[in-house]
Amino acid sequence: MARLRWLLPALVLLVWLGGAGPLSTLSAQLTGLQENDTAAFLPDSAESTRVADLQQGFSPVQAIPAILLWEGDGPLDAATLQAVAERSAEAARVAEDAGALSAPPSPPVPSADGAAVQVLLPLDPEVGDEIIPLVADLRDTIAVEGTDTFVTGPGGIFADFANGFAGIDGLLLLAAFGVVLLILLVVYRSPILPFLVIGTAGLALTAGNAVAYLLADAGLITVNGQSQGIASILVVGAATDYGLLLVARFREELRRERSTYAAMRTALRRSWEPIVASGATVVLGVLCLLFSDLASNRGLGPISAVSVTLSVVAALTFLPAALVLLGRAAFWPFRPRFGAEPPAGRGWQRVAAAVGRRPRRVLAVSTLALVAAAVFAPSYDASGITFSDAIQGESNGVAGQEAIARHYDAGSGSPTVVVTPEDTWPAVAEAAASADGVATVVPFTGGPPGGPPVVVDGLVRLDVVLGVPADSTEALEVVQELRGTLDAADPAALVGGDTASNLDARETAARDLQVIVPTVLAVITVVLALLLRALVAPLLLMATVVLSVGATVGVAALLFDGVFGFPGSDPGILLIAFVFLVALGIDYNIFLMTRAREESLRHGTRDGVLRALAVTGGVITSAGLVLAATFGALSVLPLLFLVQLSFLVGFGVLLDTFVVRSLVVPSAVALLGDRTWWPGRLARRPTPEEPERELERV
Repeated sequence: MARLRWLLPALVLLVWLGGAGPLSTLSAQLTGLQENDTAAFLPDSAESTRVADLQQGFSPVQAIPAILLWEGDGPLDAATLQAVAERSAEAARVAEDAGALSAPPSPPVPSADGAAVQVLLPLDPEVGDEIIPLVADLRDTIAVEGTDTFVTGPGGIFADFANGFAGIDGLLLLAAFGVVLLILLVVYRSPILPFLVIGTAGLALTAGNAVAYLLADAGLITVNGQSQGIASILVVGAATDYGLLLVARFREELRRERSTYAAMRTALRRSWEPIVASGATVVLGVLCLLFSDLASNRGLGPISAVSVTLSVVAALTFLPAALVLLGRAAFWPFRPRFGAEPPAGRGWQRVAAAVGRRPRRVLAVSTLALVAAAVFAPSYDASGITFSDAIQGESNGVAGQEAIARHYDAGSGSPTVVVTPEDTWPAVAEAAASADGVATVVPFTGGPPGGPPVVVDGLVRLDVVLGVPADSTEALEVVQELRGTLDAADPAALVGGDTASNLDARETAARDLQVIVPTVLAVITVVLALLLRALVAPLLLMATVVLSVGATVGVAALLFDGVFGFPGSDPGILLIAFVFLVALGIDYNIFLMTRAREESLRHGTRDGVLRALAVTGGVITSAGLVLAATFGALSVLPLLFLVQLSFLVGFGVLLDTFVVRSLVVPSAVALLGDRTWWPGRLARRPTPEEPERELERV
């Protein structure tokens, strides 16, 4: 019988390790399915999406305009202009050889001051990820002595933006696993356990990406660099957290049980429910993103849900099997001995004692601190950021846009497109030209300027050049005002183009925030009620997490604007941060409250929650540090929204770990006592004379 006990763990390990190779092959292909352009994620009902569909009738050949720009210190001489013409022709050949040229380039267009020349190079939208090396080759090709050269416009800026995701498979995961390994080495002081936990997270990540690839390849979900990066970080953090909880309970049981198998059996029996419940809150929370109108968010929901589900599976199968086979040796050199008392005098026992002595004071002070920070949450700027703002560090594309603004109408490289009925187009063109921020309005002729406009199905296309950079916040405001102006001239006139797509994405994200936030709160409250068999406890926990999120956003508002000088934030990032903070913040409260319920059966609610705090404090704090550190790894990628998300989630997790779960929740539960579990049976505790088995049935 003893030998048979080795069989099941060994088979579990063989299944996981045997499947790692095929899963890795599928996982590696996920990056190739990314779609990172804004228009791909907008709903069909968006005005810019409808314009994009109509625009195909006017110009069957679609293109991403890349602008080649040469800028000198003064007027460019004849020799330089000749060199520019040669370099632009060579750039066109480079694009054509790469199969990325969708139409002939424009002739060189000198600026009015003679100090710059630009050429419009239409690139095929199907170029995909190949745009990154193509733009790099173009930048090398167009170099002309005595000028500063840029490949900018939508093509150049998009290449710089997409290049920010290039580190997802390497730099990001290396940073995440590296920081997790460092924390685990400090926590366990063992050379074996950290690699077991890291291995569990790695297998879960590989399996999650493999399943995500199959879903994306079948067209069931949309993947972009943002969703893949965030989901990767989430699975590393979640799998590590669940592993920490299981390992802590296993070590605790090894001191009570002589048999390794008996210890793991008890550890799994006590751990599976909080681990599964924690995973369920995250899975259901991120699946609420399916209600989003943005395909990028809808894609993030299933990818994250799959990743977290496999994190739970790996933590409850692979890790227990490995621990059983290794036994106490897994904890070397600090092996837990049978019959030994757990280390005493640790910090969390002192924290629990302090909370127990003055619960009212602890609750009042900690809550007041959170409220003081949350007061600043309404000042958080979620009005949106542009591609240019999203790119951190040096960007040739962004610098090129600034150079264009110095010598041309700033929006010339990416005009706003208006589609209007044929009989009203002159009035619509006149209204558009009168709008603030508009430089020129030209009807699309399909040939040289000045000819009659092309009419398709009774519609005319107008190209509106803005006087501000097309990807700037000011351009969003101009397009928003332009829509209002044209609506008065002809309600049938539609406004599209790259700037309008960015505006529609911002407005859609703001709508999602209003719809998904209450949905997430309702879903997770129901999960907590089922898990804790109570109503008061779930409402208390949700209130504390919402307060924690508010405090996090308030602190971010102060730091983003006053310290870091960020140009703003996107409502989509605020939505993702909220979903993760609520779902992940509840995780630690689940770990605490499930143990509190277990202890309350024997010692009463007040003593039970304090005992739970003392016992779980170390492991939950370690889990919080790991999760915050893994999300902090997002900041290594040069993209502003990932930097902001890493701060929001990382700081929020730490705030929840050290303040909400350690002070607010235990002090509130200690004051509420058995009422915490109302209307469950624990709220009606039996009298001391009633048999102990009555408690065990609660």
